[in-house]
Amino acid sequence: MDADALRVLHRAARILLDDLPDLTDRLVAVLQEQEPAYRAAMAGDPTATWQEAHRSLRHSVHSLLDPRSARDAARRCSWRIGATRAEQGLPLDALLHAFRLGGSLVWQRLVEETSRTAPEDVRLLVHVAADVWNFVDEHCTLVADAYRQVEWQVNRRRENRARLLAAALLDGSSRIADLPETAQALDLPEHGRYVVVAVAAGHPARCAVARASAVPEGRRVHWHAGVDVDHGIVLVGDDGLPEPAPRPADLAQGVRIGVGSPVEGLAAVGDARRLADTALSICPASGGTVRLADHLPAALVVSSPELGRSLAERVLGPLLRLEPGDRDVLLDTLTTWLACDGSAQRAGERLYCHRNTVLNRLRRCEQLTGRSLARPADVVEVSLALTAHRLLRD
Repeated sequence: MDADALRVLHRAARILLDDLPDLTDRLVAVLQEQEPAYRAAMAGDPTATWQEAHRSLRHSVHSLLDPRSARDAARRCSWRIGATRAEQGLPLDALLHAFRLGGSLVWQRLVEETSRTAPEDVRLLVHVAADVWNFVDEHCTLVADAYRQVEWQVNRRRENRARLLAAALLDGSSRIADLPETAQALDLPEHGRYVVVAVAAGHPARCAVARASAVPEGRRVHWHAGVDVDHGIVLVGDDGLPEPAPRPADLAQGVRIGVGSPVEGLAAVGDARRLADTALSICPASGGTVRLADHLPAALVVSSPELGRSLAERVLGPLLRLEPGDRDVLLDTLTTWLACDGSAQRAGERLYCHRNTVLNRLRRCEQLTGRSLARPADVVEVSLALTAHRLLRD
């Protein structure tokens, strides 16, 4: 650096150092005028912003006077500012703008002081301009690096906290005192109406498509990924979730979706998850969507598997102990007849046999089970026993 230019720079920098409080006041005033983010920060704690600006300017001016000995301290100061502002959530653009405004203000005061004390030396400052602005650029880069590093850490902590809060909500262990924080972390109202959707996609690559199929676009939902099942906490209206859309062509076979019943408030999401898991357990292995409200009898069976297995054995035991071929024909006939609302004609069409064949098989079922298919109470018992056998056979 030119010796004369260096002399002029040092002389002006020493004046700035003596007048640092006024320089800080000017920078804070400019920030308050030009940066809304800093206006908000100063409204909360004006002293902290002033001290931060004062420290940064002091290190910057010291670096002009003695770059070697002041460099590390100046870098540490800038790094701390970047890290602190990231923790506080101040936008990075506003922070970088503040550093450039500070550099511009320092350069402006260097020119002003030189013009006031030695106008003939102003031209010499041209030789140091690049060094001054390189210093500003270096510290802007340093601040941005510190900010992004801490921002990543903050986001990770926030995501982990949100995951823990969502997990507690879903398993019913969330504390009432944690609900306001949970609502904020998940961006969901504390006092809303919710449905939980359980998705078993079988492979992570299919999760996105399955989730999109499970919850209509535009619904507010927080997804919590599990080992085998993903749960979506969905904010709904009084009508709950609409009927599922037709199965997308790119939704693979074996993707199962269980939709629970609505509950009131985040505090009841644990109950809603259990309802969704019950719906998922009813869903066939081949895949599909089961809404709990449409399968309440089956839900009753799977909610108490011991009783369900006892019912299947008590009602269908003699039939189940037949030879496999004979057993399967009778079970299929009984199931089809029930699905056809007790019409032997329609059941025969589905089974590709005469209605009399259906009636003969049904009479045999009555003989084996000891139940009459003409008695409504017995039909209910047989229907539940068939459901228990289908869902709980493993």
